[in-house]
Amino acid sequence: MVFLMSCSNLTQKKQLEDNKYKTTWESLSQHLEEPEWFQDAKLGIYFHWGVYSVPAYRTEWYPRHMHMKNGWDHSDIYNHHVETYGEPTEFPYPNFVPLFKAEKFNAIEWAQLFKKAGAKFAGPVAEHHDGFALWDSQFTPWNAMDKGPKRDLTGELEKAIKAEQMKFITTFHHARNNLYEIEPGKWEGHFNGIINDGFESLLEHSENAIMYGYMPREEFLEMWENKLEEVIDNYQPDIIWFDSWLDEIPEEYRQEFCAYYLNAAESWDKEVVIVRKQNDLPLDCSVDDLEKSRKNKLGEKVWMTDETISKGSWCYTEDLPIKEAKDVLHVLIDIVSKNGVLLLNISPMADGSIPDNQKDVLLSMGDWLSKYGEAIYETRPWYTFGEGPTVEPEGHFQNHEEFLKIKYSAKDIRYTTKGNAIYAIVLGHPEEKSLQLKSFAVEHLPSVVKIKKISSLETGESLKWDFNEEGLKINIPNQLKNTMAQVFKIEIEE
Repeated sequence: MVFLMSCSNLTQKKQLEDNKYKTTWESLSQHLEEPEWFQDAKLGIYFHWGVYSVPAYRTEWYPRHMHMKNGWDHSDIYNHHVETYGEPTEFPYPNFVPLFKAEKFNAIEWAQLFKKAGAKFAGPVAEHHDGFALWDSQFTPWNAMDKGPKRDLTGELEKAIKAEQMKFITTFHHARNNLYEIEPGKWEGHFNGIINDGFESLLEHSENAIMYGYMPREEFLEMWENKLEEVIDNYQPDIIWFDSWLDEIPEEYRQEFCAYYLNAAESWDKEVVIVRKQNDLPLDCSVDDLEKSRKNKLGEKVWMTDETISKGSWCYTEDLPIKEAKDVLHVLIDIVSKNGVLLLNISPMADGSIPDNQKDVLLSMGDWLSKYGEAIYETRPWYTFGEGPTVEPEGHFQNHEEFLKIKYSAKDIRYTTKGNAIYAIVLGHPEEKSLQLKSFAVEHLPSVVKIKKISSLETGESLKWDFNEEGLKINIPNQLKNTMAQVFKIEIEE
């Protein structure tokens, strides 16, 4: 197998050798991992969209499970594949690539939708676990410019998203794509498990072997690194986010990536962000991410949750159940109150269209944020994130099903601050004629608070209130209409 490295890539490597960041964690810790713009942004949108969107069955992990006769809870995917397309050895995953045409994809329309949804950054899953790159790559034949859509999807998105004054994110899931046979018939890596007979025959085709990550370890690691540097050089992403299993990449390669990206950002005069999902990068040079979960207390450092708009797969599947807009909004508000940022996933179809039910959720959220966004964007946490009966479980992804069950109500309050204002956000429509905020009780407040004015962000009118040792009582206007969430602005003396 031959992998190319461009002259410009080699030149930049040479130039960056003498730059600020070296390949040590001590040097990389000089990086400001949570720049102000990222703390201000609060909401980003990305999307699982690729070759796996073609079969549109069960999960984005289709390319793995289609080869497994039994085991795990997705073994029906093998049966589905056989019934629909034939044995995987007869219709392997690469056969889906020509069917991924993206014929309805319009990057400008997508970017405009994300802007209307209130996102401050957006971008693609640049490469998922399936080994197909959504950019114009010279390091793998399996890329969107050479096969499938035959378009530089990442390049089109970068231009359109930046044109809407949003930051650009690229996410990578390809750390686990290496595959090697540890003994006859037993595989280690992305396709480890119970593989159907004849799988090794798929690897005889050199291009197929690249897609499946079947290559010597050093060649795979070189390709992993080259792909990242290629995206950095060509698209200058503001955020690079890694899915799980980055720990499978040796430490020296992780350090080389960080140094390359951060030195490149220095040359661009940009502040960039690296996000990781597990304990595989130090938090003094990266931001922590919690998959389909969130903190149940205020975070000392800025953190992120990647969450999907659906109740099922991350990628589009037939009959994919979609969450209600208010539920997604409540998750955003809860995250922001705890010093977090939400990266929301949507699931476009293989042809490049975004289903209407997903658009409706995004536009409903955007409508709310256009009216009440001052309580979200550029805010910081108060001394407490909030109050109310609903409590999130402990733990992270392992409890994602419990997180999915959470339903907030108007009895749940979340707080944010900005300038001389404290925002009390009610997760629903207040049911009573007054709102009692216990977090303002004197025994809880870390310092003296002197209130000047309280108003409703919906009506703009000043409200009557009573502030005593037991807390703050706000009289609620009768004409409030918004049922998703109500915001009360509490202005205090500086």
